[in-house]
Amino acid sequence: QVQLVESGGGLVQAGGSLRLACAHSGLRIYAMGWFRQAPGKEREFVAAISWRGGSTYYADSVKGRFTISGDNAKNTEYLQMNSLKPEDTAVYYCAARNGLGTSTRRDEYAYWGQGTQVTVSS
Repeated sequence: QVQLVESGGGLVQAGGSLRLACAHSGLRIYAMGWFRQAPGKEREFVAAISWRGGSTYYADSVKGRFTISGDNAKNTEYLQMNSLKPEDTAVYYCAARNGLGTSTRRDEYAYWGQGTQVTVSS
């Protein structure tokens, strides 16, 4: 059974940093992604990493500020978020897909975590 569990969300001031983690199990050949959803808005793509971590891709809104990475020994993916802005406030979701490359599409990810709240104050 595939399971994904996010952690690391919280309240931070604008310009600050947070590091989200996604612990997972039951995955074999897969690629990972992070999405976020603000109140009243659609869930949107944030970052993706390919199988083995050879490639990464970021939404324009977070390029240069966020970094996605993985730790094979811990079966965990991370999202390092720096220079946070109030518009980054959202519930952040970890997701996995049965593929090799990066993807920005929600419907290509078969597995999802429960989400973790990130709030950035101005």
